[in-house]
Amino acid sequence: MKKLNNLFFKPHYVSHLGCLDGCFEFFGMEISKPWLYGATGHGFIINIATDLCPSGPTAWNTAMIFQQSRKLGAEIDGIMAWKKDADFSQKQEQAWNLIKKAIDNNQPCYGWQIGAIPEFDIIYGYDDAGYYYQGYSTEEGSGPKPWQEVGTTGVTLLEMYRVNRIRPVNDNETIKHAFQLIVKHSQNPKDWIQYPKYKSGLEGFDQWIKAIESGTALSFGNAYNASLWAECRIMAVEFLREAQERLGSQYHLLFEKALGYYDAVARNLTKLSKIYPFSPQLPMDPIGLNDRTQICVDILKGAREAEAKGLKKLGELIDML
Repeated sequence: MKKLNNLFFKPHYVSHLGCLDGCFEFFGMEISKPWLYGATGHGFIINIATDLCPSGPTAWNTAMIFQQSRKLGAEIDGIMAWKKDADFSQKQEQAWNLIKKAIDNNQPCYGWQIGAIPEFDIIYGYDDAGYYYQGYSTEEGSGPKPWQEVGTTGVTLLEMYRVNRIRPVNDNETIKHAFQLIVKHSQNPKDWIQYPKYKSGLEGFDQWIKAIESGTALSFGNAYNASLWAECRIMAVEFLREAQERLGSQYHLLFEKALGYYDAVARNLTKLSKIYPFSPQLPMDPIGLNDRTQICVDILKGAREAEAKGLKKLGELIDML
């Protein structure tokens, strides 16, 4: 077995960032959790399915994460293919060779659903049979996962990446470009929000409100989305504080206003996550209508209103930076 020591999955709700956090730590890169969430833009976005399917956080084109990771000092490349593709088996073999070569070169790797659940997993080693990995379904690590099986179960998607350390850019460029991507994401761009049942930005909040009002939101998915997006907005607030400190006093007032709005979003989503706490044992059944319905609708409307004002402030910051 060939293994990278000191490469570990970090248990964030956003498993993609949990993998990147582990890769950055492996390289000795001093990037705070809020900076990771904010600089990649993920702390400020939202993606909601009509029925609150738990796939919302991952069912979009995540190009902005790769773009912004370069600005943080990490270049990510890899292979992606669907099982239905004619060249799928060749892509599996290409991915296998890519990951082996990366680990031989002391480069950390990660991939989609190496374990049992549809999330990202760290790949910390390999042997003749397959991958050794760590993630939500395998906290202590597991393997070997036969390389021919990856991408054939669950969400039948092959996504395998290696990470290489590069020179980061300055904070001003990182922050400005992150805000530009966040605003773009909120506008439901068709090249990013690719599936018809999903909406981002304020339309995402509208879709969430409608699902709660109608009782059609899935129990598992609603609770999962609430906890995940609450974590994101909490990190967004801390990122804004860190960015404010790094950039200096000339942007202080705008950052303060943005902070206030995103703090309101974070507090509202945290309230929702406490009303509908997440558990992996929750059913995939609709929540229906009950005495919590109107309370949750009001909470989400409050979050949406604050999000709208926060996005405007990010637009103003883009013009100033």
